[in-house]
Amino acid sequence: MIDSINISSMHDDYLSAGEATRRLGISAATLYAYVSRGLVESRPGDDPRSRLYRRRDIERLAERKRSGRGAARGAAQSLDRGLPVLETRISLIRPDGPYYRGHSAVALARAGASFEDATRILWDCGPNDPFTDLRAGPWSAHVASIAGNARLPPLERTLAAMPLLALDARHSFDAAMPMRRAIAARLLRQNAALLLGVEVEARAVHATIARAWRPRDALFADLVRAALVVAADHELNVSAFAARVVASTGAHLHATVCTGLAALSGPRHGGATARAHALIADAVAGDSIAAVLDARWRRGDDLPGFGHALYADGDPRAAMLLAMLRDARPRSRALAQVEAIVTHVESLNGQRPNIDFLLAAIAWTHALGPAHALVLFAASRVAGWLAHALEQQEQGGFIRPRARYAGEAVKAEP
Repeated sequence: MIDSINISSMHDDYLSAGEATRRLGISAATLYAYVSRGLVESRPGDDPRSRLYRRRDIERLAERKRSGRGAARGAAQSLDRGLPVLETRISLIRPDGPYYRGHSAVALARAGASFEDATRILWDCGPNDPFTDLRAGPWSAHVASIAGNARLPPLERTLAAMPLLALDARHSFDAAMPMRRAIAARLLRQNAALLLGVEVEARAVHATIARAWRPRDALFADLVRAALVVAADHELNVSAFAARVVASTGAHLHATVCTGLAALSGPRHGGATARAHALIADAVAGDSIAAVLDARWRRGDDLPGFGHALYADGDPRAAMLLAMLRDARPRSRALAQVEAIVTHVESLNGQRPNIDFLLAAIAWTHALGPAHALVLFAASRVAGWLAHALEQQEQGGFIRPRARYAGEAVKAEP
């Protein structure tokens, strides 16, 4: 009885290809394209030659089509990878990856650009280099007890200490852009140090991370450098938009970093790295990687770290990092496990790994835990948050969207 209920419920969650194409008014080829772009999840049907398509994905796409492009409804949809909501000169997403003010992030990483090089581009620094002052030093008294507390998780430790750092930044509200960039540069390094639980060091961010986790491993340090560069910004993702909204109030840069970190803490954003790491661990712990993945797929479970709504042909950032990982760990058993997962998932649904999976894979192949993957993401993405905060404060204006009320009708007064 329980099995029949589960099977019935599973079938209710999925539609046949015929029903899916009818509801959307599209051809089967278009439906397959939606699957390859990560817009619709697909799983095998009862007949091995057939496939089923997740009902909620089909209904979401159908609702988008019904809504059309009217101003009010278009604006309502725009907050979920829809219409643009504001202009920016910072980054552009193209099929071959993000571009930072016209520079390909993937090309920058391949060419050996440092995280600070990419950040200078994102912040439009010109001839003024905010990273010339690389002084190291101990934390102030009111931060030290938090910053050095190894029992605190990295994100929580950083979130707790960040507002206190603002007390030491006397020019935090200074309107002069060079001063703002100097504060941002200091914040970038402080953020990394807090995430790692170390003091600020007089070295590049990627070198600080590599020294904390795998000292004297030059190939690992280069992987960290490349990961920081390609993950530094991704247009108006959730955390960047949240940081930008806070910046529009005139809040200091420390507050915008706190906002980005808070948004990143959610399981659907920064937490995706931990879920991808768990997928690797679960697949490896089973009798066979293929059997574990097949079982997940048959149950309709998601495969975190695969597919990306903005990259129909695969995430180029992940592809570049995977190539570097192969060079760094060519005979690694852990890399062979990662490769087996990548190959089998693509055979199941055509999806390729995204940046979340590769950050998790870097951690896995170097015997590091899921928290390390999140630290890489948080240490990198702060460059983008600060870029959006700086741009928003330079442009001025207040970000305050309107809501479309969909609740109870207004009651007439008796």
